Amino acid sequence: MAKTQDIKKGGTLKFDNEFFTVIDFAHIKIGRGGAFVRLKLKNVRSGTTIEKTLTAGESIKIARLDEYSMQYIYKEGELYYFMNPESYEQVSLPSKLLEDVKKYLKENEVVKFISIEEEIIEVRLPNFCDLKIVETEPPIKDARASGGLKPATLETGANIRVPLFINSGEMIRVDTRTGNYLERVK
Repeated sequence: MAKTQDIKKGGTLKFDNEFFTVIDFAHIKIGRGGAFVRLKLKNVRSGTTIEKTLTAGESIKIARLDEYSMQYIYKEGELYYFMNPESYEQVSLPSKLLEDVKKYLKENEVVKFISIEEEIIEVRLPNFCDLKIVETEPPIKDARASGGLKPATLETGANIRVPLFINSGEMIRVDTRTGNYLERVK
């Protein structure tokens, strides 16, 4: 068991058989009264946020997150299949767990699985991903100076905005955290 002074922003705690990520915390000492710690927590499974107040020095349970690499191999119906590149063990995940990442997920992409007590709670893509544009409007001549954007559809089905000079069939680099175009890939 750990104490409240061991709490860190981004850490994971366990309360009432639920896991929470620490969004923010503050150690507060008021005059003659005892000190306390005010926490803002996000439920790992449901995504809801709560606030909790603990007495300073109180015992808490810090959960350990495990992180490991998996390779995306294919999708069948609502299930996405991944393979451990070392053991060749396959795992399937439901579409709802991949809501934030599936629009940039392509076959053979290596992703990170984050788990607590052997339950996968999150799938993380690399920060940058190279994807092919399958459909966009034709490029506009001398568009480099204007700096405008146009819609484009990527090979994964994601829709993003790209500069006017980009053409269908080109490879581009996308920031998977924001969904923004970064650059052309040669």
